[in-house]
Amino acid sequence: MYCASICLYFFLLSCTAWPAKADVFTALVDLQKLLHTEGEIIKTLEQYLKVEEQRLQKVRQLREDYGQMYQLASQDVDSFLANPVNAYLLVKRLSSDWKNAESLMLGGEGKNLIENITRKREDLKFPDNEDLNGAAVALLRLQDTYKLDTSNLAKGYIRGAKHSSELTAGDCFELGRQSYNNGDFYHTVLWMQEALERNEDEIEKTIDKAVILDYLSFSTYMQGNTKHALKLTNELIEIDPDHPRARSNKVYFENALYTTEEKKKRGDDGDVPVEATYAENKQPVSEVPEREKYEMLCRGEKLMSETEESKLKCHYFTNNHPYFLLQPLKEEEVFLKPRIVMYHDVLSNKEIEVVKILAAPRLKRATVQNSVSGELETANYRISKSAWLTNQEHDVVARISQRIEDLTGLTMSTAEELQVVNYGIGGHYEPHFDFARREEINAFKSLGTGNRIATWLNYMSDVEAGGATVFPHINVAVWPKKGSAAFWYNLFKNGEGDMLTRHAACPVLAGSKWVSNKWIHERGQEFRRKCGLKFSD
Repeated sequence: MYCASICLYFFLLSCTAWPAKADVFTALVDLQKLLHTEGEIIKTLEQYLKVEEQRLQKVRQLREDYGQMYQLASQDVDSFLANPVNAYLLVKRLSSDWKNAESLMLGGEGKNLIENITRKREDLKFPDNEDLNGAAVALLRLQDTYKLDTSNLAKGYIRGAKHSSELTAGDCFELGRQSYNNGDFYHTVLWMQEALERNEDEIEKTIDKAVILDYLSFSTYMQGNTKHALKLTNELIEIDPDHPRARSNKVYFENALYTTEEKKKRGDDGDVPVEATYAENKQPVSEVPEREKYEMLCRGEKLMSETEESKLKCHYFTNNHPYFLLQPLKEEEVFLKPRIVMYHDVLSNKEIEVVKILAAPRLKRATVQNSVSGELETANYRISKSAWLTNQEHDVVARISQRIEDLTGLTMSTAEELQVVNYGIGGHYEPHFDFARREEINAFKSLGTGNRIATWLNYMSDVEAGGATVFPHINVAVWPKKGSAAFWYNLFKNGEGDMLTRHAACPVLAGSKWVSNKWIHERGQEFRRKCGLKFSD
C-alpha cells in the first residue's frame, strides 16, 4: 500500500507540476504554485486511500462470509448439504459471488492471486452459471411440490433438515433473477418481493432496491397486475429518476391501464369467459390431474382407500429357494394389481458402501431415452447422476444380481447392468414408464433383449424428507428405507405394458438419496414367467 502511494505521488507530480519549459526554479512565485499542486496530490492520495479501504473492507466481508459458511459446513458436511438452502448458497457463493470477489481483487497483488487460483481450476471444482440456474430451479421445484412458504424457505426452515443460514436480500434477488431469465414470472414476483422486504431490514445492503423494483415491476405486469406494476415503477422513479427503463415502462403501463378501463366501459374486458374455459377442460371432479396427484403423494397425503389398504399383507418370503428357506426375507405388499412389493433388509450396510464407493467416481448426469430416435439424452424432468456397474467388477455387485434372481425367479443374464443413482438438490424424475410403448420402436433395440419386463429398485440411504417413489394412477407412495428394495412387473404376461406402473421419483427435500436398480428384460424369461390366458394376467 505504501509503495503504491509513493508511486502514485511521483506519477501525479510528473504529470502536473512541471510546465512546458523547465524553468520553475527560476522564480519564487512559480515555486509557490508547486505547493498548491502538492496539496492537490495529497487530496488525491486521500481519496485513493479511502477507495482502497472501502474495497478492502468489501474483501474482508467476503472472507468473513466464506469463512462462516465453511466453518458451519465443516462441523457436519452431510447435515449441512442435506438442507437445499445451504446447497443453493454454496453454489451461489462459488459462482456469482466469486465473480464479485475476483473483480475486487484484480488490482495489485490480487491479480496474481486470481491468476494462481485460475491455474488450479482443473483441480478445484467451480460451479458455472448453468449450475447456479439448476440450483435455483431445484429450490423452486421444492417450493412448489412441498408448498413451502417463501419467507420460511428464505429463513432456512425446511422440514427434516438442519436449520441453515438465512438468505440475504441479494440471495433472494438471485433466485428471482434466475426465474426471470427462465421466463418464470410467478416465482420472480415471489422472490423479488421477498428480496424487497429483506432489503428494508438490511443495514449493509446486499442488493440495490432500485434493481429489485426494476425486475419486480415488469414481472408483476407480466403476471397481469398492471396497477401494482405502475405503483412499483413510480416508486422506482422516486429512487432513481434517471433510470433507463422506468419512465418508458411507466408510460407503457399507464396506456395498458387506460386501454383496460376503456374496454370495461364498453363491456369488453378482452378475457375469455370463465364458463368457456371450463367447458374446454371439463372433467370429472373426482379425477385429479396426474401432476397434482404426483405432488400430493410426494407430500405424503394419503390417497389410497382404506378398503384397498386393508387387503395388503406382510409375511416372510422364501420363493422356495434353499438359501431363503433358512433365512426368509420380510415381504410387504404395497399394492395388489399391479403387484408392487417391498423386501426389507435385502442389502447390508457393507454391501451398500461398496456399491457407493465403486459408483461415486463415475457418476454422470442421468439420461433418458428419446422415444423417437432411441438415443440417450439429458432432460430437465430427470435430475440426478448415475453410474453403471457390471457383475465382473466386484463380488458384491455379482452377489446382489444373484440375490435378485433368486428372489424374483427371473434370469439376470439379459438384465441391464446395475444402475446406481444419486439425487442432488431437488433431484427428481417426473412420471414415466420403465417399459417401452408400442410407438417407441427403437427403444432397447441395440440390447436385443426385448422390453423391460420388471423393475427392481434398491434403496441405499434413508432420506430425511421427500424422495418417495410414487405411482399416481394407483395412489401409491413408497418411501426410501436403507437396505430395502421395491419390485414390480412392468408388463403383463402377454407382453403388453401395464399403464398403471407409471411412476415418479419425488424431489429430495432434505438429505441425499442413493438408489440402485436392475431393469430386467423379456429374453430368457420364456420358461420362468409363462404367458397367461387372460390379458390382465
